[in-house]
Amino acid sequence: MPQTGGNCNTAASASVSPNCGPSLDCPEGVGSSKRVVSVSWMIQMKRQSEFATLAGGCFWCTEAVFKRVKGVISVQPGFTGGHVENPSWEEVCTGTTGHAEAVRIEFDPTQITFEELLDVFFRTHDPTTLNQQGNDKGPEYRSAIFYHDENQRKLAEGVKAKLNSESVYGGSIVTQISASTAFYPADDYHKNFYESGHRPDYCFFVIDPKLRKLFERFDHHVKAEYKNTR
Repeated sequence: MPQTGGNCNTAASASVSPNCGPSLDCPEGVGSSKRVVSVSWMIQMKRQSEFATLAGGCFWCTEAVFKRVKGVISVQPGFTGGHVENPSWEEVCTGTTGHAEAVRIEFDPTQITFEELLDVFFRTHDPTTLNQQGNDKGPEYRSAIFYHDENQRKLAEGVKAKLNSESVYGGSIVTQISASTAFYPADDYHKNFYESGHRPDYCFFVIDPKLRKLFERFDHHVKAEYKNTR
């Protein structure tokens, strides 16, 4: 079988003082006006990244998909949408915490838009099965979009309505759309799972088909370093 993107085997912040101080490493002779320009540029660069929080079943899958997408800076698997603080993966898997397995995606909106991320999201999982993705069953595997602002809410509602009106899936989309709440990062074991070699069987049967969908439908959105690893 062909390989699909793997082997299954923040920007730093600086404290800025009005006098430019050692933390900014300003060269000698730099005037205050240039310091203001430098600080403004740093703030502008910092504001370029935005966040999207999406749940599409097991986060081993969604992490593998989105880390291959151009414009995505980082993908953090974790838990959100529930009522238990700082839950463990084992607790979430009981289905009693209210949390979904999700990924928090930091992305550069000048390279990929939130709406484009939603397109990848909807096309790489099944949004019509309630609390289930394949053999993974339970509320922790629900399809959900946790919006970070009003614009994201409107875009999510619009994309969902459009796909439903076009009967893209042959069934109604059950994806939950709700405001982003506390997000609890998963343990290191769950990070970069596809590349870790922990579960080659799961990677082959569950993650690989999702990556094939990504490569086949969204080749223009795939990062260059993953183009030859499919």
